[in-house]
Amino acid sequence: MKTADTHIRYELIPAPAHLQAYIRYFWTLEGDDPQALAKAFGSLVDGCPGLIFQRPDVGAFIRESKKLPEMFLYGQTTKNVEIASLGPSKATGVIFQPNGLKSVFGLNAGELTNDCVDIQLVPGNGRLSEQLGAAGTAGTQVEILSSWLHKRITGNPAATDPLVDYAVAQIANSNGNTSLRDLQEKLQLTERTFERRFKEQVGITPKLFSRICQYQASLHQLKSNDYSKLSDIAFENDYADQSHFIRSFKEFTGCSPYQFQKLLDEAGAEIMLIK
Repeated sequence: MKTADTHIRYELIPAPAHLQAYIRYFWTLEGDDPQALAKAFGSLVDGCPGLIFQRPDVGAFIRESKKLPEMFLYGQTTKNVEIASLGPSKATGVIFQPNGLKSVFGLNAGELTNDCVDIQLVPGNGRLSEQLGAAGTAGTQVEILSSWLHKRITGNPAATDPLVDYAVAQIANSNGNTSLRDLQEKLQLTERTFERRFKEQVGITPKLFSRICQYQASLHQLKSNDYSKLSDIAFENDYADQSHFIRSFKEFTGCSPYQFQKLLDEAGAEIMLIK
């Protein structure tokens, strides 16, 4: 989908079939309004790591007052953070599957939670930044990234954990409402071993991943305006009550559901990245 706002152009591009086990989406973003760009990123708490390439000759992103590298990998985000722009920006990115840092790059995902790393420090990046910078269009950048990731995945497959992959799928498919105790017993793992292996692959504990999946389901329902009152969202997403829903939403989004709805009304639902 593309935004219709004059200050920002955003496109979300599904990964090709041969990469969908590793990548959820590619995206491109261009705009000249720093405030609109900040709104476009919305909450990064989505249960997935990612990669961002930005054109430093156009502008630069900052996160918590820190200027971000031209191209970087970021891990799981577990709290609301603000991504802002120093002027106009052009960027292209990748949203990986929850275990993408491990399955694609062989990294211990827990080491990048709430953090990022310059792609230049990751072995095997070659001339990727240079090629992306020379690309004429955002579509060409996505093609370059797709080809580079495909070669990396097929040429040097990283080790994954089938039991954790199964657990991730069960939690995600249930929107975070599967029983972790039952899941742990089915996998025949102790609680400590389950958490350690999950954190290495995904970057966070199964419990926190479940909470994020539950929050994402409620966020999608709110964006879709598929409710009569907020208590409907809390009930349909298995929150204990409305106050628990509001508290969780504020933790991950930085504002209450009421404030978020106001932002949607002001900026238009398409301005917020729907992952």
